[in-house]
Amino acid sequence: MFTPVTEPSPHLRTTADAYDSVAALYAELARDALDPFPLDRAVLAAFAELARAGTGTDAGTGPGPVAELGCGPGQTTAHLRGLGLDVFGVDLSPVMIELARETYPDLRFELGSMHALDLPDGGLGGIVSWYSVIHTPPGELPVYFDEFRRVLAPGGHLLLAFFESEGEPITVFDHKVTPAYRWPIDDLATLAGKAGFVETGRMLREPGEGERFRRGHLLMRREA
Repeated sequence: MFTPVTEPSPHLRTTADAYDSVAALYAELARDALDPFPLDRAVLAAFAELARAGTGTDAGTGPGPVAELGCGPGQTTAHLRGLGLDVFGVDLSPVMIELARETYPDLRFELGSMHALDLPDGGLGGIVSWYSVIHTPPGELPVYFDEFRRVLAPGGHLLLAFFESEGEPITVFDHKVTPAYRWPIDDLATLAGKAGFVETGRMLREPGEGERFRRGHLLMRREA
């Protein structure tokens, strides 16, 4: 279906620049984005419950921290904190990180790329990727999943949210910020499985008012 590569391409700079240019508007639109969608909130709550109950990075230490990778202006990171998680955010866009720090000064936000995280091996109890791998060229996504596995503790949990392709193959589309990809949910689950993740559950949601595409959600766990 696609040919994996080992090094990410210049799309990272393109993506960061695109989000920098719309950061203030994006933050305004995204602030209450979860309010109309109880199913989205439910899958985040399920992830939070699993992460809170998960084993820590060392025996007896309790759950490890959770990272939201591709956190944007921080609204989902803040929602996860409200669900009782020790959580921080990472994003590629410097302007997004600045906005997140201004809006949520009591939370930690770091500039970084999901393909090469400045985090120790096995240090996280959970990862949330909430529509943050959608801009990644399909052939590069194995690099990201390998990095997610590296920083997650054995048994740690991963939540992926993405645009689902509704029976079509992987499809590029004109996302409002910069081009993005829609994935068949089975294909994305299989790709994550090759990186060492086991599926816990999934949720498909039909488009809401003002949305164009079906939304996909995968709950996964790093193999012990």
